[in-house]
Amino acid sequence: MTLSLRPMLPLLYSLFFLSVLANQLSPSLSVAAETGGDPGGHASPVIPVLLALVTILLVAKLSGDLMVRVGQPEVLGELLVGIVLGNLSLLGIDPFVFMRENSVLETLSELGVVLLLFEVGLHTTVPDMLKVGGSAFLVAVLGVIVPFFLGWGVGALFVPEAERLLHVFIGATLTATSVGITARVLKDLGKINTDEAKIVLGAAVIDDVLGLLVLAAVSGIIVAAQAGTELDIGSLAGVLGLSLGFLLVAVIIGRMIMPFCFRFVARLRSQGILLATSLIICFGFAYLAGLAGLAPIVGAFTAGLILEPVHYKDLAARHGNAMIEELVSPLLTLLVPIFFVIMGTRVNLRDFMQMNLLGFAFCLTLMAIIGKQVCSLGVLKKGLDRIAVGLGMIPRGEVGLIFAGIGANLTLHGKPVVDSATYGAVVLMVILTTLVTPPLIKWRFSRLPSSPL
Repeated sequence: MTLSLRPMLPLLYSLFFLSVLANQLSPSLSVAAETGGDPGGHASPVIPVLLALVTILLVAKLSGDLMVRVGQPEVLGELLVGIVLGNLSLLGIDPFVFMRENSVLETLSELGVVLLLFEVGLHTTVPDMLKVGGSAFLVAVLGVIVPFFLGWGVGALFVPEAERLLHVFIGATLTATSVGITARVLKDLGKINTDEAKIVLGAAVIDDVLGLLVLAAVSGIIVAAQAGTELDIGSLAGVLGLSLGFLLVAVIIGRMIMPFCFRFVARLRSQGILLATSLIICFGFAYLAGLAGLAPIVGAFTAGLILEPVHYKDLAARHGNAMIEELVSPLLTLLVPIFFVIMGTRVNLRDFMQMNLLGFAFCLTLMAIIGKQVCSLGVLKKGLDRIAVGLGMIPRGEVGLIFAGIGANLTLHGKPVVDSATYGAVVLMVILTTLVTPPLIKWRFSRLPSSPL
């Protein structure tokens, strides 16, 4: 496949124009960001946010278009263009430095990832998880355990001087699978209904749940360590038990009260009541997860998990039978690109001038791939293509970035748990696993018989 340079011109022109504009305005943008505005309104704090939103949404959509043209997910374009914006200092300019330091953008990006995990939960139901079968469950369990310890080992090998909790967190970033990337490729190939595809998609969903539990446990231990508590098996089991308990209790109670909740809400005559109710549940569960010492995204995912269409069908009829996913979509369009572009701006390309960091990133990617190949041994049914299942589990995508971003925001002894160099290695692993998966899936699944429509 050849890619013409013509589709890239709008992105290049936009980057040039926005860079010049931001460079000219950078003094006033810095003043606005630092002072919070003056009484006369000449340096309003909203000014840098508005320019950042224009920049992020424009370049995200243009770069996303380029990725779609070459058969890659849009999220990869958003991440790559963020890396470009964050490293223009290599060219002697740094017009978008205010984007990395703006607390409002940070908050918007955090809301974006909460809504993203809410959407993932909406596409998952408890009955679906119970129906995936033994193979999918075993593949998912192996797909979490093996990459976790492989990542832990790579971290200990390349950064032995770092805190052991960093090694643990590196292992956690390798656990989850991006179901969206694999599902899109399988759908395009017409293989979405093959047994191998069903195992991959079912395992990837369980993978996300288990990965979130691992993330919650590791994050809780880091917070405890910051407070002076030593890392031991007891504390690990306690935090993991809390995470699992929150998920189970929230799902059980949530599924019991949701029908009553929506029957009450259906009596209200306010506009947009279905969307408002859904967001209240999403943010409410995310808040409760935070109170329990877990990552808010665990609560958001749980909220999506318990919101099944059967609960709100009467209310949906007043909105043209719209699903919650459709109502939330405009918010995702606004907020999710902010998260991925900001994640990209945090990557410092100067770090990759160190050969040991490149070796770290390469080994991390290799372990990420090998770990998911081992999980294919969990396929119990004879006659299925285990290699196809393993390849479908490779991409880390947005989930790996979310884990890395959380690690960059956690501190231990006054320093980020995931420093700039390690963060860059994790991001490179995410990029590489995302890039290699579509062609590998196409190669292996094309050998399988087409699934019936």
